[in-house]
Amino acid sequence: MDYILNWQDHVGSQTDKFYKTTLWQGDHMMVGLNCLEPGQAQKIHAHDGAEKFYFVLEGSGRFTVGDEEKEADTGSLIVAPAGIPHGVTNNSGERLSLLVVIAPPPVK
Repeated sequence: MDYILNWQDHVGSQTDKFYKTTLWQGDHMMVGLNCLEPGQAQKIHAHDGAEKFYFVLEGSGRFTVGDEEKEADTGSLIVAPAGIPHGVTNNSGERLSLLVVIAPPPVK
């Protein structure tokens, strides 16, 4: 198992929906990479019993967490507490790459 990763080695894209991959998963958290091309979105959803955060690695997008909606770009941290609806839209002209952490991880 690799414990030291470069997220850029895992970047991908899809035309029909945003790209996501799991970089690492343990018993207590999951670390993933989401790549959204211009116009793509992760619809608003919630995770009961799991905390989540997005860290913007590159690009910018419009994030919704609960009643708050805000633009965020490279270096921003977006936190979605358990049970709070959240989602993101890439409304820019470039790829939006996000490091995503969910704890505890989804059941496989």
